[in-house]
Amino acid sequence: MEQIEEAAVSGPRPGELVFEDDFDDGSGGGLDRVRWLPHYLPQWSSRAATAATWEVRDSCLHLTVAPDQAMWCPDVQDDPPLRVSGVQSGVFSGPVGSRVGQQPVDGRSVVREEQEAWWGWTPYLGRLEVRARMSLSPRSMAAWWFVGLEDSPERCGELCVMEVFGRSVSGTSAEIGMGVHAFRDPALSEDWAAPRLELDVSEFHVYAVDWRRGSADFLVDGVVVRSADVAPDYPVQSMLAVFDFPTWATPADEQEAAHVPELVVDWVRGYAP
Repeated sequence: MEQIEEAAVSGPRPGELVFEDDFDDGSGGGLDRVRWLPHYLPQWSSRAATAATWEVRDSCLHLTVAPDQAMWCPDVQDDPPLRVSGVQSGVFSGPVGSRVGQQPVDGRSVVREEQEAWWGWTPYLGRLEVRARMSLSPRSMAAWWFVGLEDSPERCGELCVMEVFGRSVSGTSAEIGMGVHAFRDPALSEDWAAPRLELDVSEFHVYAVDWRRGSADFLVDGVVVRSADVAPDYPVQSMLAVFDFPTWATPADEQEAAHVPELVVDWVRGYAP
């Protein structure tokens, strides 16, 4: 009993900073591989085919998608086909040929390259924040979201903190997607929306979620934008990515076709509940 009480006392205090990555390792630009995997859902394809285009400089993580970057998982994904550069803080799959793994594309998804379970940052409850900016065209999108580890199939719900499609950006306003996706978790229901905010997404802003048992508040620059009455009740992994959707391009718009979408992340933080 004394050992249990001592552990409780020595644990993090409510609201205490328990995770921080400011992408400044002091050695000239590395990505902390204890925390991040620079691939996007490699189990449905391979690590070679899902490698992110990334750079750490000026104490920021830069994720980009060049026009010549290969499509992601082109033989199984639904329209629209996409290119993507992303980092994630965990990975897991069943054996090759199985359907076990996080965020399957659709019913045709099977594991093509088995991923040994690896968990970097897997928060459960608390405030989660990112300071980021993005450069998007009408055919691109940037997002930060959390997904269940799917170590059990129903533990698959999603907390979407920020999702911005370039085609929603108009001057200094944009639609900011946020909320909960239930997927195959029977304990959850959909609670997601994309309110339009007066916000210049090309400038740095802080996107956050206050995550509690059974509910969550979604914030931008410290202001609650919307609340959800449902929330995953298990650990999740962080997903940061920028996407390009080539079929959305306007053929006559050469400038759009040549645009390189970019998500720049200054820091990521997690606080105890």
